[in-house]
Amino acid sequence: MLIKTADYTGSYVEVAKCPEGELPEFAFIGRSNVGKSSLINYLTGRKKLVKVSVTPGKTQTINYFLINGNLRLVDLPGYGFAKVSKENRARWRKMIENYLLGRKQLLYVFLLIDARIPPQAIDLEFINWLGQKSIPVVVVFTKADKPGARDISVNVQHFKQKLLENWAQLPPMFITSSEKNVGREELIGF
Repeated sequence: MLIKTADYTGSYVEVAKCPEGELPEFAFIGRSNVGKSSLINYLTGRKKLVKVSVTPGKTQTINYFLINGNLRLVDLPGYGFAKVSKENRARWRKMIENYLLGRKQLLYVFLLIDARIPPQAIDLEFINWLGQKSIPVVVVFTKADKPGARDISVNVQHFKQKLLENWAQLPPMFITSSEKNVGREELIGF
């Protein structure tokens, strides 16, 4: 698929106010600071489509981007170590759950995992929840440019092993780096 146009179309805090219609949606989620914004910019070929921040927890709404006029990428708030109040975290969790469980337009959730570190309990809990709810998921390992190739391979293999403790079949998985231009064509092709 060739991405010709990518436009921000709106941000929402209530799922009921998200765009209507039948356009397919592909949602991106992961721990705070896992590289969601960088990945969406990399995939769309637009360096400033999504604001990139070094401060965890900057994405606080459901953000929509119209791609080629016929599908939507959805940037969801991150989960994990964002320095926000428990009330805000609980509100985000409810908003995310409502989106993931209630959007009939949602085709896949792209769960971003930091390739630099071993499997984290919070990521495993989240992907297992997606599996229990029968939400189609694709795992995208990000930041593959940071450590040596061996570290990435070891971390990805450990993540797969952990998943196989609860999953009969692994979801599709991709390794990406927006810095080194790795994985874009494979992910877009999917």
